[in-house]
Amino acid sequence: MVSQKGLTALHSVYNEYGKGYNPCKPPKDLTFFITGNTTFQTTGSLTSVQSNSSANVTFVRPATFFISGFSNFSHAKYYYVFLCFVYVVTILGNLFIMCTILLARRLHTAKYIAVFNLALSDLCGSSALIPKLIDMFLFEHQLISYEACLMNMFFVFHFMNIQSLTLLALAYDRLVAICFPLRYHAIITKTSMSLLIGSMWMFSMALFAVLVGLVNRLSFCRSTVVNSYFCDHGPVISLSCNNNDINYLLAYIFFGLLICLPVILITLSYCCIAAALLKIAHGADRIKAMKTCTSHLVLVAVFYLPILGVNVKSISTSIDQNSRIINTSLTQTVPPMLNPIIYTLKTEEVMQSIKDLYKRYKVSTITEINVKQRM
Repeated sequence: MVSQKGLTALHSVYNEYGKGYNPCKPPKDLTFFITGNTTFQTTGSLTSVQSNSSANVTFVRPATFFISGFSNFSHAKYYYVFLCFVYVVTILGNLFIMCTILLARRLHTAKYIAVFNLALSDLCGSSALIPKLIDMFLFEHQLISYEACLMNMFFVFHFMNIQSLTLLALAYDRLVAICFPLRYHAIITKTSMSLLIGSMWMFSMALFAVLVGLVNRLSFCRSTVVNSYFCDHGPVISLSCNNNDINYLLAYIFFGLLICLPVILITLSYCCIAAALLKIAHGADRIKAMKTCTSHLVLVAVFYLPILGVNVKSISTSIDQNSRIINTSLTQTVPPMLNPIIYTLKTEEVMQSIKDLYKRYKVSTITEINVKQRM
């Protein structure tokens, strides 16, 4: 049997969600009281309520979340237009690097398999985040379905993690190249790098499938307003009204495993590289070896320092919502834009390959023109 309170609650949901639901003012406190072995399916913001016969248990899964974005920020639209520009530059830059690697034979090496993967993850990560963000806030489509929210969460974090692991793979490449130069081509092969990159993708997908999958055990019986600019894991699970300790625990473990640990390993690899460079007698050889690491070091600084800075600051002091959104969104969108620029300007191999491709294109164009003139 269903209690009178349960019927009253269901009636109130129908009245509010079925008639003129205002997403900007979602209900703050909404709870169902159900007894007996009963299951209800509802429409609107709440899709299911289930209970078992052993106890009065309420489980609520929202049909949609409302992504709030900035709070009382008058120039928000200008910021979103700026992110449009960032996205266009990111797409063009990373496609340029990927095409250069594919077309230039001198870049068909193990190292540039990792560089290609970094460009691909930058491209996919920005595409998972920025277009949806622009659609939500420039075109005011801030309601997102429950399933789409979890998919958005998975892909944003997955591609961000691939970027982190790829930087670690590139650090390993530099470590072997400088500390074990005679064994480099035996250790770092196209096959070994491809297997390493493939393992990274499967490892990351498995981890975030677990992290996002555990959101399904949570009940959202109060507000469905996510105080972020995408379906961020922390703001989403903070809305739950049942125990979410395991979700927070996994979030901390994953942050330590996928962000902090790679930083530690990269730092240790460069300590070994520095020790190896000090053993090189000739200064010119030392500088030449150091130049092969500069682009990677800049990429590491651009990617990790903002992430660590934002998270450390959020732990030590409270950050208002607008500042947190600006800091986090810039952290996730600017590095993918800068990576291809840094690799183009800082890597002699890439610059030389671009020049060779341009000369090849110029020669083929002149040849075509001459052939047409003769005909």
